[in-house]
Amino acid sequence: MDTGRVLGAVDRRIFGGFIEHLGRCIYGGVYEPGSPLSDSRGFREDVLELMKRLRVSVLRWPGGNFVSNYHWRDGVGPAAERLERPELAWGGTEPNTFGTDEYISYCRELGAEPYICLNMGTGSLEEALAWVEYCNSDRQTHWADLRRSNGQEEPFDVPWWGLGNEIYGAWQVGALSAEEYIAEATRWARAIRMLDPHAKLVSCGELGWTDWDVKVIDALAPYVDLHSVHIYTGSDDYWTNVLSPHAAERAIQTASTLLRRSAYKHQLPRAPRLAYDEWNVWFRAMDGGLEERYNFSDALAVGTFLNIFVRNSAWVAIANMAQMVNAIAPIVTSTDAAVAQPIYFPFLLHSRGHLAEAVDTFVEGPRVAAPEEHMSRWRHRIDDLGPFDLVDVAATVDSERANIALTLVNRSEDVERVEVVLKTGMFARRGRLQTVVGSERPSPVPGVQEASTHEGEVEPKDAVVVLDLLPKSFTLFESGITRR
Repeated sequence: MDTGRVLGAVDRRIFGGFIEHLGRCIYGGVYEPGSPLSDSRGFREDVLELMKRLRVSVLRWPGGNFVSNYHWRDGVGPAAERLERPELAWGGTEPNTFGTDEYISYCRELGAEPYICLNMGTGSLEEALAWVEYCNSDRQTHWADLRRSNGQEEPFDVPWWGLGNEIYGAWQVGALSAEEYIAEATRWARAIRMLDPHAKLVSCGELGWTDWDVKVIDALAPYVDLHSVHIYTGSDDYWTNVLSPHAAERAIQTASTLLRRSAYKHQLPRAPRLAYDEWNVWFRAMDGGLEERYNFSDALAVGTFLNIFVRNSAWVAIANMAQMVNAIAPIVTSTDAAVAQPIYFPFLLHSRGHLAEAVDTFVEGPRVAAPEEHMSRWRHRIDDLGPFDLVDVAATVDSERANIALTLVNRSEDVERVEVVLKTGMFARRGRLQTVVGSERPSPVPGVQEASTHEGEVEPKDAVVVLDLLPKSFTLFESGITRR
């Protein structure tokens, strides 16, 4: 490992989350007025505590598919006066008791930046501008005054605005062709920047490598700060499940090349970066409330996703795990408790452990080929990407080069001995290990698998430290370093 070869500054926004009005994500998850577990605002305190532990950096809302038929004015003002509406994306009824003011309050409680996705399905530019004004304007104007009359004197200063969600898809209310989307998004971007020059805009992307991405990136790069990518993976086959996140690496490589090309074409001072604003393991629960129950192979996949985002810090500016509570989520609630699923723990250790700059690693050891007879539920090919390292690694250092952190995903069924060698410098103190593996302990919420955490220390020798990684485990290693 070469701590002098910096891959990019790690933006803490890659440890972001996403909440959508879907199943029990908001209602009965984040927000449950009347529950003895909720505070005076209706926020579930046990959920809030688990979210705070994750140090969620940016929280995307309100969708997702939900947003393409969501009209923000239904969700502001006195709760008793808000109207229920048909919810077209997931087939429910939206009570609108959790709206913009509640969302901003939740972000502030978490210490997370707000990221609002705009309705480009049934919504209008006029409606979008009103929403931006309501949230961000300090003028004495109509929508800013409405915010004040709702008890919110100061602007919310929402930095991030998504120009629609998956608007390319037939499942999306008001789906558009790439050409239609480009025309609309260009109009919206120009107008939003006239109202709020500081707004940071995100174009609607697909998988990073599709014709939609090619056309949208080529046209919208001068108008946006980020281009979004959505990738879910998952399979009942173990090796397909733990290796499929490497499709994200291909997406980043392809999309970043398209962004560089467009920046050159338009003579931009800097190419837009990527917002991986929906990602997760999801393949079992495909209807209802999408209440996926995760095992530890899913946790290894999540750890790999996050390793990929760290390694590609030069391009990934935001990443949002979809979603955070109940619906394909690391946190699950019952009426009596909130518990963490196995995928919670790699996110926790990544978020707590990683430092300012990603540095280069070279892994020499056993490799595994992509399975030939299995494919992810989402049919992302990976057989053309392998072979893959049996142990997947990401490394970061602080700005002073005094501390180092490694996250290691051991996908093997055996203990793997890993020798970590510094190309420059030496380890300055005993290293700290935190390892998570699956557990069979019963959970307070039926059907949820527990995880076990093991902590320890290891003694380096000069520039070398030896780690014995438990089978099918995720490990955070932290130590001090010094120059030779």
